[in-house]
Amino acid sequence: MNQKELKELIEFLIEKDIAEFELERGDVKVRIKRGAEPVAGAPVPVPHFAAPRTRAAQIPAAETAAAAADAIEFDALSEAGPAVAPNLQVVRSPIVGTYYEAPSPGAPPFVKVGDTVEVGQVLCIVEAMKLMNEIEADVAGQIVKKLVANGQPIEYGQELFHIRPAGQG
Repeated sequence: MNQKELKELIEFLIEKDIAEFELERGDVKVRIKRGAEPVAGAPVPVPHFAAPRTRAAQIPAAETAAAAADAIEFDALSEAGPAVAPNLQVVRSPIVGTYYEAPSPGAPPFVKVGDTVEVGQVLCIVEAMKLMNEIEADVAGQIVKKLVANGQPIEYGQELFHIRPAGQG
């Protein structure tokens, strides 16, 4: 692959907004990965993750970082994202997949806004590569906000719930 072909390929990937691409031709291997540009002045929240109950295949750190940088909020809010009250615990998705609020179609959801949850209680399921990963609460408290819709594709690090920890008004 010559320099002209490589340049055209990069321009095509930028035009189509493709973040990662890999091509192998014989003994030539090309891998292109674009990261999101950092937004100046935007605060970076400290993530709090609930661990999945089943173990899924580990995603390389570089891929998860790119996915987190490209995460999109479910709430159609400003691009800066919602301001989370300092007393709320944020539950984020530890993996890329499809969000399910109930154990099966037609079943009641694991939790609803206003429900009280305990540490380790299942909040939802994220399906990734045909594995159903239970996302659990990492703090006891009350569900204040649900940020995703049932069946919605979600990204690594995407906010799923806001929980008011027990004992905080």
